[in-house]
Amino acid sequence: MPCVEDGERVAADARRALDICNACRFCDGYCAVFRASRSRRTVSAADLAFLSNLCHNCRSCYHACQYAPPHAFDLNLPKSLALVRQQSYRDHVWPVWFRGRLPGAGWGFVAAVTAASVALVALPVLLSVPPELLFGRQAGPGAFYRLVPWGAIAGMAGVALLWSLLAIGFGVASFWRGMGPAPAGAALLPALREALSDAASLRNLGGGGAGCNDRDERFSQARRRFHHALLHGVLLCFAATGVATAYDHVWGWQAPYPLLSLPVLLGGIGGVGMIVGTAGLVLLKRRADPGPLAPDLAGADWALLVLLFLVAASGLALLALRETAAMGPLLLVHLGVVLGWFATLPYSKFLHAPFRLAALLRAAMERRELDSLSRPGRGRGPTKGGG
Repeated sequence: MPCVEDGERVAADARRALDICNACRFCDGYCAVFRASRSRRTVSAADLAFLSNLCHNCRSCYHACQYAPPHAFDLNLPKSLALVRQQSYRDHVWPVWFRGRLPGAGWGFVAAVTAASVALVALPVLLSVPPELLFGRQAGPGAFYRLVPWGAIAGMAGVALLWSLLAIGFGVASFWRGMGPAPAGAALLPALREALSDAASLRNLGGGGAGCNDRDERFSQARRRFHHALLHGVLLCFAATGVATAYDHVWGWQAPYPLLSLPVLLGGIGGVGMIVGTAGLVLLKRRADPGPLAPDLAGADWALLVLLFLVAASGLALLALRETAAMGPLLLVHLGVVLGWFATLPYSKFLHAPFRLAALLRAAMERRELDSLSRPGRGRGPTKGGG
């Protein structure tokens, strides 16, 4: 757990880096961080929280920087902002009692919660379901529910997901306040549309258009594409769950569904997207230039990617083997891994998604306020004592 001195040192290094970047401005076109930093002559703690989460860590600025190591300035903005960003997760975690007490969401934390979730799902079934039923071949409508009742599946997943959404909501609200007062002259809805467009397109992973520096000074769109595959894979899997719920509760059609049914198609394509996205991002991380990375944070990145890979892989394995004797054990593993993912959402690297969206919204509001002030006839009037 980082001490106060470490936090102050990280903040001071990030301020120094941003001061140099503001004086240089060579990287202004790379992402929204540099435009947002222009209006800040001094960088407060609130500004650091905002700018660090606005950074998408594409590392283009590091490879373009004339002051990066081995220069005497030793400027490493992506690493500095990554460390501040990680601290912001700890500062705004909910419940507030966890602040300063929650361990880093690396391998140990995620693995422990996931293992506990698998045990929570599996132990009652192992104790109550006869082995010949659990390890026997199940087929036809309601096959899953002969092993784990629908109410138990929905209850455990629903409680975990609702808790996590509540914790994320309170955490993001705290982070929003931590970025300082919102621009008063910007319309919220247009700025929200702009922020959602930026998030959905991952525009800030474009390095100004040519792409990011995933491995070295060569530009690439690979990281952006793998993020898209992962994002859309997750969305398709949630869509599959929603359609399956409608099938069950509206039309009374129980799972498992035929291979060409809408829930199976959505879930299958989504699972493949998650596999491609997580595997691609893991490959990029293995090959990445270690210079702009923060080694202490690598565990949280890897833990989230591996967990998402296991969610998708166990789901696809269950789909492929659902009419064999392996269906029972695979169902328990898949439900447990999904439950572990839901339970760790507010305390893992997943927080970068809602925090980044909040930062994108704040940046869009600032841009709209500045644009409105720069229009003819919309600027500030003369100040007292001035012409």
